[in-house]
Amino acid sequence: MSPVRRCSRTACGRPAVATLTYVYADSTAVLGPLATYAEPHCYDLCAEHSERLTAPRGWEVVRLLDASAPARPSGDDLEALANAVREAARPQERAGQAGGGARAADPMEVARRGHLRVLRSPDN
Repeated sequence: MSPVRRCSRTACGRPAVATLTYVYADSTAVLGPLATYAEPHCYDLCAEHSERLTAPRGWEVVRLLDASAPARPSGDDLEALANAVREAARPQERAGQAGGGARAADPMEVARRGHLRVLRSPDN
């Protein structure tokens, strides 16, 4: 017998990544990370079947997040990153005007293009 637990769905041989448990008293299906050991009244599901899981009409599906899985970036994270890149790309003249004076030139800076700087090698 293989040490890898397989999906409980009929004719599916993919490795299991989640465990499904039904709470009949609450009409709830709970889908969480793969349980540490197989239990008789739980169902192990592969990634595809766990994503497509639906519950009977009138039931609620509760999906528990796996804390060890990497979090996907949200729309807010991506928007914040885009705003930071736009801010860094703004010309420095605006910042100098807002501050009331020109900023001091960096002696290591050779050239500038947008928000990128070319620096002199410390050896020279």
